[in-house]
Amino acid sequence: MFNSCKARTRAVALAMAATLSIVGAVAASPPATAAAGVEDEGADCAVTGLPDAGSLPTEAKLPDPFKKLDGTRLSTRSEWRCRREEIKKLAEKFVYGEKPPKPATVTGTVSRTGITVNVSNNGRSGSFSASVDVPSGTGPFPAVVVVGGFGADTAAIKAAGAAVISYDPYAVGKEGTPRSNKQGAFYNVYGSSSSTGLLLAWAWGVSRIIDVIEQSGGGVLKADATGVTGCSRFGKGAFVAGAFDQRIALTMPIESGSAGVPIFRGIPGEGAQSLSSAYGEQPWLGDAFGAFTSSPGRLPVDTHEMVAMVAPRGLFVMDNPHITNLGPRSASVAALGGAEVYKALGAGENITYWSDVQDGTHCASRPEWRTPLQQNIQKFLLRTGSAPGAMRVSAKAAGNLADWRTWQTPTLGDSADTTPPSTPGTPAVSGVTASGATLTWTPSTDQGGSGLAGYDVHREQGATDPRLGQSTAASISLTGLTAGTQYQVYVRARDGAGNLSVPSQPVTFTTTAGGGDTSPPTAPAGLAASGTTSTGTTLTWTASSDGTGVTGYEVLRATGGGTFAQVGTPATTSYTDTGLSPGTAYRYQVRARDAAGNLSPVSNTVEVTTSPGTPTGTCAAVPTVQTQWATGYVIQPLTVTNTGTSTITGWTVTFTLPPGHTLTGSWNGAVTVSGRTVTIRNAAHNGTLAPGAATTSLGFQATRPDGDTTLPSGYTCA
Repeated sequence: MFNSCKARTRAVALAMAATLSIVGAVAASPPATAAAGVEDEGADCAVTGLPDAGSLPTEAKLPDPFKKLDGTRLSTRSEWRCRREEIKKLAEKFVYGEKPPKPATVTGTVSRTGITVNVSNNGRSGSFSASVDVPSGTGPFPAVVVVGGFGADTAAIKAAGAAVISYDPYAVGKEGTPRSNKQGAFYNVYGSSSSTGLLLAWAWGVSRIIDVIEQSGGGVLKADATGVTGCSRFGKGAFVAGAFDQRIALTMPIESGSAGVPIFRGIPGEGAQSLSSAYGEQPWLGDAFGAFTSSPGRLPVDTHEMVAMVAPRGLFVMDNPHITNLGPRSASVAALGGAEVYKALGAGENITYWSDVQDGTHCASRPEWRTPLQQNIQKFLLRTGSAPGAMRVSAKAAGNLADWRTWQTPTLGDSADTTPPSTPGTPAVSGVTASGATLTWTPSTDQGGSGLAGYDVHREQGATDPRLGQSTAASISLTGLTAGTQYQVYVRARDGAGNLSVPSQPVTFTTTAGGGDTSPPTAPAGLAASGTTSTGTTLTWTASSDGTGVTGYEVLRATGGGTFAQVGTPATTSYTDTGLSPGTAYRYQVRARDAAGNLSPVSNTVEVTTSPGTPTGTCAAVPTVQTQWATGYVIQPLTVTNTGTSTITGWTVTFTLPPGHTLTGSWNGAVTVSGRTVTIRNAAHNGTLAPGAATTSLGFQATRPDGDTTLPSGYTCA
């Protein structure tokens, strides 16, 4: 039985931790060294304004990691959570392909000799396993996942007190396959024609291993003390795994080469393996990257920002300056650039780059790395050390960050909002089945002004409490639970600044025994949207059928190209979604749930764009020609200024294209074209302008007949 004194003690401890994570952010000690408790802390961030491939200008220098998609720069540390999510979405769209969220069901086993992983999602399944080699002692142990099983100094890892998990990534994503017919557990679940490359598929496999460790109860391996390493192509995979899963406390890529740590922009000039070769050798990178192999300067993201995605967690990059084909100079630039984000977050001592080693064969265990390797394990996995990070760049292959950037590192202050939301009500449980349950609770309220962002549902489980799910509403349908098992769960609210509430009082329930109905309902059909306004839309669909009866539906929503998340659990075949942002694209899917907790495949996807906010003042639009060539041009920014005396909450810009001109891309606005007339309405993030304020995030690209030097005209704003 849950002890009320324990509940109060835990609530105070968690509340203090939430406060320390903000107030103590200047220091690089405990809050900065710990891994996050979730795979993606920014999953709830609304990412809008992702550019289209056709609208990308060429920039020889590295993108500014502190510059948000709306054109503004970070000013507080708390903003990094959602800025990281923007970088993640850019990396998925243009470099690696999408990393799907945790599948509907992940099960498996953990022993002192092995791990098994079984996943299923939307009626498709996959499985793989990994071997475990523990050090002496009874445990539980921290662990390092060795991708590919070679190139890592496993003796030094075990001597430092960590277990070694030998993971065969080819079981998850095979090499030697065409892009149109990828093979392995990942592609069994998400399709052989998935545009996601092998590196992110391998990273997905590491995440599923961590899922199983979290569910195992912590008897053999610690769920909150996992590292990842690998060499060469598996170093690429380790780097991507650490960047994309914030539960990984220590990331250690070794001699990763092109498609790994080295900046894409630096590879052509250094003489490393060319991007076209890395893209063509194996489907490591996502399919979309093929458009950038000869023009990396068009990428809106680069690997220094993937380094930054690891921050403030531990990162130890091991490199070989004696093999030019590995791009060590470009790798050092990536590390130096990412280190600027570490510094801005107060975690500069958490990153190490080490290429100052004697010559030797590729992927050899080097004595120069042994001490810093064990120091990093002690600091980030055992949490018994405090050795500072180091930048040991070999003079043989030293990059100069100053040659690659035009931006400077800002001094980030504490968030203006440090007040957590109110405590959610005690969850009420209903619809308990062998594999799921529905929870509802009294909503929290935002106390600090940054807005309520959502809720995290955790299982009370000793030293670490795994997250069972996230919801933007005050309810959730949990799935993938174990039959005949007691669960004790609580809820925490989260605001827009990342503040977490005190945990709710816990609720205890026991899933029913296994067996019985295991057949899911049919997928809902004919999903359609109607009555869309600036803040809401109504969804309807055809009912699902099921042998034991459909008990309800789950409505899933994604903002723009983001990840789907549950937003409602209606019992009928309609749902009205409210509180949306004006001028924003949303995608919806619906799935059915039966009395046994079985979930149907998802319905068709429907997309809506909310109407823009109503203008309440006057405005002006002024174009700036960023660049032009014989057959095209880029207007950036198209500055929209509020020229009135009251705040406006929406605007519409109209202009005329010259004859023969065609719009080929745009960003940070909703565009419609009728003949030669172009209309651009505000996006969600740039529609509200105070008197005299302006947005400079809007822009577009167009083509024109060769030799034509005319430009659009007749700009109006209302």
